[in-house]
Amino acid sequence: MAKVNGSQLSDPRREAFKRLKIDENRRVILSLDGGGMRGILTIQLLKKLEEIAGIPCYELFDMVAGTSTGGIIAGLIVTGHNATEIEKMYEDLVTQVFDKRLLGNRFINPPAFSKEKYRSLLKNIVKDVTVEKACADRDIDMMITSRDMSAGEETFFSCFKQPDGTYYGTYKDVLLRAVMEATMSAPTYFYPLERFVDGGTTTYNNPSLAAYMEAVSYSRPRNSPGKSDYALDGITLFSFGTGISREFIKPDEPTKPHGVDIVFWLNWLMTVTGQDASAMQVDIFRSPMICQVINFRRFQISLDPKTIQRLPNTNTLDKHKYRSEWLHDLGEDILGNIDMADVTKFDLMKTIGEQMAAYIVQNGNNFTEDLAENNRDLLVTTFGDITRIQKQLSAATWLDAYKA
Repeated sequence: MAKVNGSQLSDPRREAFKRLKIDENRRVILSLDGGGMRGILTIQLLKKLEEIAGIPCYELFDMVAGTSTGGIIAGLIVTGHNATEIEKMYEDLVTQVFDKRLLGNRFINPPAFSKEKYRSLLKNIVKDVTVEKACADRDIDMMITSRDMSAGEETFFSCFKQPDGTYYGTYKDVLLRAVMEATMSAPTYFYPLERFVDGGTTTYNNPSLAAYMEAVSYSRPRNSPGKSDYALDGITLFSFGTGISREFIKPDEPTKPHGVDIVFWLNWLMTVTGQDASAMQVDIFRSPMICQVINFRRFQISLDPKTIQRLPNTNTLDKHKYRSEWLHDLGEDILGNIDMADVTKFDLMKTIGEQMAAYIVQNGNNFTEDLAENNRDLLVTTFGDITRIQKQLSAATWLDAYKA
């Protein structure tokens, strides 16, 4: 149940709800996608959200959910840090987490990176607090995802406040920092945490649907009296992406990829499968069967020149790194090659996040509604070619001649 709402709302929270156009009787959930170092984009949005709301996320939201880098940010929110503080901590954590192992390589000698410095930094920040203690200290519910390879299933490390003030969750007594490591242990990038790997390897790299289901259906012990405080039709859900990385694969490239085939397909699968699962969840929330029930607000951007040129331009880029100081001059060669571990582009993702936040304000959205038009993300470009597909797949001569 987390915080009180309705007539019992505190004055600062009531004002925040008013500014964000949230019904005072609704529960509010924050969902944070995975995406490696691209999470710095998410933090820029959270900074602007807090500026508009007038209070930090840990006071605004009843529940926070996260996967991978989103799980790291979620853990920092739960431990009572505002977005500006998280930005500084995140910069330290990310620059340390991608610490190259001697002779480490994702494909020849995995994993590529060591988590030793990350684990040490995280212990200094979070200490040895349990999930329950962290949630109780800030009166906030939480869910962080991971993948249990031994059980062959997703694991939701969740913790929910009960009407009597106690907390419920299978893993509420585990260390929060253990959960924050389990959720980011991406295969080939890092060693697993015993049986656990990155939550982004599941269908919940975008954990919004999981958070919604967990809150509505599993926030109380089975057979407990009364209904969940998270009513099916009483939730406002904020969902933040980390930027969709476009692979820009031309129609003829799948049969002759650049470089080693296995590297090409592994990178493609690790990127696209998570993005497709996320898109499916967003489509469900925006579909007629559920959009009348939940107040869903998604904020995502695709990393391609067409979309980037919709943002307010800025001349704050490193000209030596990006060949221009202007954001709008970036091409596919740079935007289509932003790997989640590429900390050399950390500054670029931060700038894109800042300009996306400015766009959200300038177009009047101000986080008060879904950043979409006709159920499609305003800042996500589609690259379909219906005419070409119809012509090719209707021609027997083209099909018979194509490489089999």
